[in-house]
Amino acid sequence: MATETVYDSFRMEAGSVAETGPRTEAEQRIRRDLAAAYQLCARFGWDDLIYTHISARIPGPAHHFLVNPLGLAFDEITASNLIKIDLDGNVVGENRHGYQPNAAGFVIHGGIHSVREDAGCIMHLHTEAQMALSCLEAGLLPITQHAMRFHDRIGYHDYEGIALTTDERRRFIADLGDNAALVLRNHGSLTVGRDVAQAFVEMYYLEKSAKTQLLAQATGQPLRLPSREVVELTAQQWRASFSAGLEWPSLLRTLDRAGSTYRE
Repeated sequence: MATETVYDSFRMEAGSVAETGPRTEAEQRIRRDLAAAYQLCARFGWDDLIYTHISARIPGPAHHFLVNPLGLAFDEITASNLIKIDLDGNVVGENRHGYQPNAAGFVIHGGIHSVREDAGCIMHLHTEAQMALSCLEAGLLPITQHAMRFHDRIGYHDYEGIALTTDERRRFIADLGDNAALVLRNHGSLTVGRDVAQAFVEMYYLEKSAKTQLLAQATGQPLRLPSREVVELTAQQWRASFSAGLEWPSLLRTLDRAGSTYRE
């Protein structure tokens, strides 16, 4: 019997699940933050035409989350054209633009959102640096202060083809565990945060860590690895001092100064 794919069961009809009540203030804020994350990715060159995806969970017992419409570039994403879906892949409520969600996004994001209550936001990207890193057997090495941030906070998932099979979810979930980041071998990466701000900043440091490692390896010179004690201390210092509360507002101001449409 052929492996079931999300296209066999993924119901994408607009308004397939009724939405009760108006959008809350919390949802409106999350929509603005998520749209901002998409547009920031475009500014940083982290996008991949219309592909890859960032999701954000809406607070509440319904387990609804927001995803990008398949067919729009990241710099076209706004607060109003994000699509709300449930864990079964049904579009919830109004879909005024008529777009459909990304099926691969449903496999990856729906699985993680279903088991990680702390996963307010999940970012999945295919940057050149992170795809290159994903092809290295050693993975991310703790050779820089930025990389040490991910000590004991990063997992690895072997490539199984384009993420369309529902049974791959179990392995995604197991390989991610309670980590903040996951390297998808021969594919890309993802980060998880309690909200959009945290997931984005985690991705920023993961991207910079990947780039600097590749630059160092490209010299062909031996890599200088700090002691395990120093790596563990630095990771602890990151955990103690990390807050996206300062970084995220500055990123939003950058978009506002540039006249971004993310709030629309």
